Amino acid sequence: MNGQPISGASARAGRGRGRGGAGLLALVLGVLLLLVTACGGGDDKSSDDKGKKDSGKVENAASQAVVTIAPKDGASSVATSGALKVSAAKGKLTAVTVADDKGAAVEGKISADGASWQPLQHLAGSTKYKVHAVAKDTDGRESAKDTSFTTLVPKNTFIGQYTPEEGSTVGVGMPVSINFTRGITDPAAVEKAIKVTAEPSVPIEGHWFGNDRLDFRPEKYWAAGTKVTVKLNLDGVEGRPGVYGKQSKTVKFTIGRSQVSTVDASAHRMKVVRDGKQIKDIPITAGAPSTTTYNGQMVISEKYEVTRMNGATVGFGGEYDIKDVPHAMRLSNSGTFVHGNYWASSGTFGSANVSHGCVGLRDARGAGDSSTPAAWFYNTSITGDVVIVKNSKDKQISPENGLNGWNMPWAEWIK
Repeated sequence: MNGQPISGASARAGRGRGRGGAGLLALVLGVLLLLVTACGGGDDKSSDDKGKKDSGKVENAASQAVVTIAPKDGASSVATSGALKVSAAKGKLTAVTVADDKGAAVEGKISADGASWQPLQHLAGSTKYKVHAVAKDTDGRESAKDTSFTTLVPKNTFIGQYTPEEGSTVGVGMPVSINFTRGITDPAAVEKAIKVTAEPSVPIEGHWFGNDRLDFRPEKYWAAGTKVTVKLNLDGVEGRPGVYGKQSKTVKFTIGRSQVSTVDASAHRMKVVRDGKQIKDIPITAGAPSTTTYNGQMVISEKYEVTRMNGATVGFGGEYDIKDVPHAMRLSNSGTFVHGNYWASSGTFGSANVSHGCVGLRDARGAGDSSTPAAWFYNTSITGDVVIVKNSKDKQISPENGLNGWNMPWAEWIK
C-alpha cells in the first residue's frame, strides 16, 4: 500500500471532516465572545450610571463653613480671661467643647445667631486646654477645627482664707466669710468666681468689706439643718493687675439647731432660745458705764475653754491682764466676748454691770465646774450661734467688726 494514491472518495471524506471541525470551533468562539461582550458592556453602563448619580450628592462637596479659634494652635502664656474666642463664617456653630488636660470642661455659650461662642468662666493658670468646634453651612455640611494652647504661669498669686471650715456644723448666724491675702481691685471678677448655694435653696448675696474681705449670707438667719456649699473657683482670676488666684476648692458645711440668745444689759439677764423655745434665763454682768457693751446682733466666731485676756491688746492699757479666763467665746474682732467670770462676787451677776465691755457669766477658776452658768452656756453653744445685746448705753456694733453683717439692712447689703 506504500506509495499508492488515495482514492477520491476517501479524499472527499477527509475534506468534509475538516470543514465540520472548523465550523464548530468558530461557533464556540463566537459564543464566548458574545458572553464576554455582554458582561463587559453591563459593567461599563453600571459604572457610568453610578458616577453620574454620585456626582450629584451634596455630602461629597466641601463645607463652606469656616471655624476660627483664638488663640492659635500651640500658643503659650495665654491670658486666663478674654483670650479664648470661637467664631464661624459662612455657617453656624453647632458644638464647642473646651477642656483642660484632666478633662474638666469650661462652660460656654453659643450666640443666638450661631456666629460665636464665649466662655462663661475664666481659665485656670498654667493649664493646657483643648478646643473642638463644629459648624454647619446652609446645606448642612459640617466643618470642624481643633486647637490646643497653654495659659500663663502667674508670678504673683492670692488665695481666700475662708470660714467656716469644711465639714463643720455651725449656728444659724454663721456667714461665709472670705479674707483675701492681697487687696482686690477687680471685685466683680473675684465675686463671680465664688458660688454659695444652700439646700433648701435660699437667695444668698455677697458684700465686700474693704478690698480684702467678702462675706455671703441670706437675708435672714439660716434655717436649722440647711446644707451650704461654697465653690471657690479662683484659679486664674486676675484679682488685681498681674495678681492671680491659685485656689480651686469646694467647702461644705451644715447649719445645726437654731440657738439665739438675747442679753438685756439693763436687766442684767440673758435668755437662751433653742429652736424657738426659751431653755434658759441666765443672770449676767455687762459693760460698766464707762466701758459699755455694744448693742446688736453678734455671732460666736471662736471658742476657748481657757484663754488669756490682756487689756493692752484692745486699748485698755494695763487695766487688766487675766491669764485664765474660762469658757470664752468671741463676739467681735475688737475684743467683745461672752465668757466665764470667777473673780466677781456671785451677787454681781443679775444686778450690776462691771465688765470692760464683755458679757460675763458666773464661773469657777480653771473651767472645771460644769454646773456653773458659764460652763452650761459654753457647752451648749457652737460657733455661728447668735448673741443679741440690747438696752446697752452704747452704739450698735459695726457689721464688719466680727462676723456681724446681720447688723446691716438687706437693701444696703445687696447694693
